[in-house]
Amino acid sequence: MSVDVTTLDNGLRVVTDAAPHLESASIGIWIDAGARNESQETNGVAHLLEHMAFKGTERRSARAIAEEIEAVGGHLNAYTGREHTAYYARVLKADVPLALDLLADILQHSVFEQTELERERDVVIQEIGQALDTPDDIVFDYLQETAFPDQPIGRSILGTAEGIARMTRAHLSGFMQCHYVAPRMVLAAAGAVRHDEVAALAADALSGLGRSTGETLPPASYRGGDFRRERPLEQVHFTLALPGVTYDDPDFYASQVMTTVLGGGMSSRLFQEVREERGLCYSIFAFASSFVDDGMFGIYAGTGEKEIAELVPVVCEQMLKLAADAGDQEVARARAQLKAGILMSLESSSARTEQLGRQMLIYGRPLPTDELVAAIDAVDAEAVRQVTRRIAQAGPPTVAALGPIGGLASYDAIAANFA
Repeated sequence: MSVDVTTLDNGLRVVTDAAPHLESASIGIWIDAGARNESQETNGVAHLLEHMAFKGTERRSARAIAEEIEAVGGHLNAYTGREHTAYYARVLKADVPLALDLLADILQHSVFEQTELERERDVVIQEIGQALDTPDDIVFDYLQETAFPDQPIGRSILGTAEGIARMTRAHLSGFMQCHYVAPRMVLAAAGAVRHDEVAALAADALSGLGRSTGETLPPASYRGGDFRRERPLEQVHFTLALPGVTYDDPDFYASQVMTTVLGGGMSSRLFQEVREERGLCYSIFAFASSFVDDGMFGIYAGTGEKEIAELVPVVCEQMLKLAADAGDQEVARARAQLKAGILMSLESSSARTEQLGRQMLIYGRPLPTDELVAAIDAVDAEAVRQVTRRIAQAGPPTVAALGPIGGLASYDAIAANFA
């Protein structure tokens, strides 16, 4: 594989990882804007815009967009995150120009036709309703909002049904004009591609992008807190979070290894102690969310009404024990899991494109695989103990729970574990 980077005259960065032996290619455009770039009044506009970009351009109808990509057996999709938005395609190597033309068209010439907007607003409102009906999904929105209250980064990516119902074409075009600008965008491609050809196609197809750098990103500030909602469910969906680390924090890789040791697989401490030894839940895992200027470490468990009282102290105990006695073997096992994930992803052009797009937005450069592996290998047991202590002592916890929560300990009792 060969990674190349070119910055076009308008500021758009083009990064490719060529694998000539493949017959297919993945190509996408990553945008340095997402839900945290919204105001309270426009919450949900980034996600609605992602939907509407596929609903017709100046030269293609919504149906024509779908038919053109599927006529060559390709796939076209998108997603909205808190900090980034991505539009991507996977096609056979001969159809890379078509895929790029489609992406360029929807990101520069979408018309946001009123009838389509009214229809798609209803679709997104249904999506919001589906999320609200999925407790092990919506609990993470409640956790984010509680950890980062009254901040764009704490709001739901989907927005609210009331807010989406008020969204207009002006909101969509305004967000696109402000944030979908060349210096904040990366075109990434991997697989059966040639860098010079992709860069030349991009220079022609994406020449109409704006060159402004857009608005300043509102800062994020973790605060913590408590959210509980009684619901007639079979399980309590419990989440616990603490301040995490940013992408560029010196402890970033140590925190990733720590998260894996604590709750990253069937051999992790939480899975073994909480599920295998005590039978207190079916699902339990740890996660780490990093942002450009803040972060959050968290644990999720789905458990029964009677088991929640015992589960929470065990979860807290396991984290605090890790800070004291993380061992060489379990840390080596976690390192192996993380490295295997990185190396296996190189075999997928879609995963590789995703890596390149995100790395260019976050770090300003593609990170060599050897560099990533070396950073993980440098994490030893002492580093895991130190980062666990740092996170456990970094600030107040965040609790978010849904379901039959009568047996859940008070916030103060949970917070006392990390005092």
